[in-house]
Amino acid sequence: MRFDRLHSWPKTASAAIRIQERLAGDLEFSQITSEPELIAGVDCAFSRDESRTIAGVVVWRRRERGICETRVAQARCTFPYIPGLLSFRELPAVLSALSALRNVPDVVLCDAQGLAHPRAMGLACHLGLWLNLPTIGCAKSRLCGEFDEPGPRRGQSSPLLLKGRQVGVVLRTRDRVKPLFVSPGHRCDIESATRLTLEAAVRYRLPEPTRLAHQLVTQARNE
Repeated sequence: MRFDRLHSWPKTASAAIRIQERLAGDLEFSQITSEPELIAGVDCAFSRDESRTIAGVVVWRRRERGICETRVAQARCTFPYIPGLLSFRELPAVLSALSALRNVPDVVLCDAQGLAHPRAMGLACHLGLWLNLPTIGCAKSRLCGEFDEPGPRRGQSSPLLLKGRQVGVVLRTRDRVKPLFVSPGHRCDIESATRLTLEAAVRYRLPEPTRLAHQLVTQARNE
């Protein structure tokens, strides 16, 4: 899989924030009208000494509900842990793993935030601009915004609001389990992000592509 270089990697938080603010205006939020065949799941872990990022990508066939391809890559951590700037710590390894793919996914599902971010530039947004592909943020916890608890049944959701603007949904993917925080990344809208996340959550709380990617990086870290 090939993609153009979007920017160089900053060394300071102030430089990273400037990049986020500049890129936010390039995001596109549109409905995904086609039925994607290949959905990639992306997740990251860190080496036990926190010196390296381990990224895993699983390409999942939506109709057959099976794995098409997997890739793992590692990169040295050159950016500190700062909430709101995690993409600068994780994306170098993620992009390395994606560049090794033989199959180009139709949509990329990230275990991360998308639009639901203080500067509208969660990892899913940032990655979508690098790849120029539809991306979705599907996080296990809230970074920002306000919401009412959704109903207890699978498929029920409530709006996630940031300064009065809807930036995503709080989505129940299994009956009476903790909801997920879903927001569009790039070339996707809230409705499409919600629909595809729920469709990919076939058995568990997490969508299958990101659940499998989490297993992949956990195994790589342990090995």
